[in-house]
Amino acid sequence: MRDARQRALETQRTTASGIVIPDSAAEKPEQGEVVAVGSGRLLQDGTLRALQLKVGDHVLFGKYAGQTVKVDGEELLVMREEDVMGVLEAAAGAARKAA
Repeated sequence: MRDARQRALETQRTTASGIVIPDSAAEKPEQGEVVAVGSGRLLQDGTLRALQLKVGDHVLFGKYAGQTVKVDGEELLVMREEDVMGVLEAAAGAARKAA
């Protein structure tokens, strides 16, 4: 019988000049909460595609995604829906239970 134990291997990337960048030095995604959404995206055929995100979703996004704006003294990040890497399910489930 084969051993079923596994371990994660640290991946490494090498730049064009040969510099090795370990996975531990890679950019980690940022997390945030959606506080407002627009009405959707206007497609080229004139139709409006509804957004998949909703207020209260906890999301992952890249470190340099979006534009920072100040609204009523609070700094917010405005970004396109396609800049979101994913929605955190645990946060979504907790929000549904609270409602």
